[in-house]
Amino acid sequence: MITAINSESDHKTALNEIERLIDLPARAGTPEGDRLNLLALLVQDYEQKQSESRIPDPIEAIKFRMEQMNLTPRDLVPLIGSRSKVSEVLSRKRPLTFSMARALHKGLGVPAKALLQEQLLPGFEEDAVDWERFPVAEMAARGWIKGQAQGLRRTAREVMQHFFAPLGNEWAPVALYKQTHYVRSARQMDRYAIAAWKARVCIRALETPVSVKFRREAVSHEFMHELAHLSILSDGPRHVGEYLANVGIRFVVEPHLPETYLDGAAILIKGDCPVIGLTLRHDRLDNFWFVLMHELAHVSRHLGAEISAYYDDLDVEDPTNAQEQEADQIAGEALIPEKEWSRSPARNLRTPEAVADLANRLRIHPAIVAGRIRHHYKSFRVLNRFVGRGQIRPLFSDSLEHSGR
Repeated sequence: MITAINSESDHKTALNEIERLIDLPARAGTPEGDRLNLLALLVQDYEQKQSESRIPDPIEAIKFRMEQMNLTPRDLVPLIGSRSKVSEVLSRKRPLTFSMARALHKGLGVPAKALLQEQLLPGFEEDAVDWERFPVAEMAARGWIKGQAQGLRRTAREVMQHFFAPLGNEWAPVALYKQTHYVRSARQMDRYAIAAWKARVCIRALETPVSVKFRREAVSHEFMHELAHLSILSDGPRHVGEYLANVGIRFVVEPHLPETYLDGAAILIKGDCPVIGLTLRHDRLDNFWFVLMHELAHVSRHLGAEISAYYDDLDVEDPTNAQEQEADQIAGEALIPEKEWSRSPARNLRTPEAVADLANRLRIHPAIVAGRIRHHYKSFRVLNRFVGRGQIRPLFSDSLEHSGR
């Protein structure tokens, strides 16, 4: 069994194993699925170190195979699911799911190593920016920009350039949305809305100075678990920004824009300044703490020159992306260590007593335990009164009012 790749022979063996596993029903959480994720990580790490020639991204690989086989988009419907899904996948508006990747590998022979790569968002071409597609009316309603909706549409270019100005020349749309981002979502997102939301988050982040230079090693498992202890305070989420500032991370709460479906994002600005943005799309304590830990995992492990932002809709599983899988695992471990979960009654009992027992032992809010139980059983109707519904947004009323929400 391969646990490390140190040679071309190991690399070839790992790729063959990936090819074999992708033909199996290797779902997340199964030994085969875990093995596939591990191999994908090992292969990615080895190939990066060896500086091999670039592998075509998934969409390029699919289109190349279509050309070879003289196929039309209609021929992909049995593999992807519908004409609309095929169109969205090929135009990079919808990410490949694991089942799509498996079907394309088996049906078209597209290499697994191409399909398992991160799916990067397309960038803006400077001369192709449709300025009127920015959600200027919604931005004005939230107080981000000034003016009447009708007039703003006519002057969208000038309005948006003024909006981006605090971020410097490098934040022109072509740079703002270049191909160094990853989106976790099964739904089509409005890339102009994401660009506007990202800029808003970063503008607000830069308004708050952070005196400590960020160091990745400071964001340890112990740091994250201590952060989780804030959850037992009635206003614990309000203290997150100050806690993260102590290690050089800026924290912003900014509601998502329509057609973005975001729970949170991890963003790198100015090369070495990480920002975590949360939207509070789901007003629940358990969701707040898991999204926060997930984005913190991206900050500590994944943000860099190659990927400068992760945008996450955490309602969606993402078994095709190794970084997303790792962030899920780190977040879960930071909140409830696996060794504690495995020996807790909460693993087998969906009761208030089991929730309270584990929450007291770990010194975390019961909502976090209730959320873990609901996710473990895939039963989201149990323990409803324990997940802290309606308890997050009131704590950030100033941010929400500032955004006109």
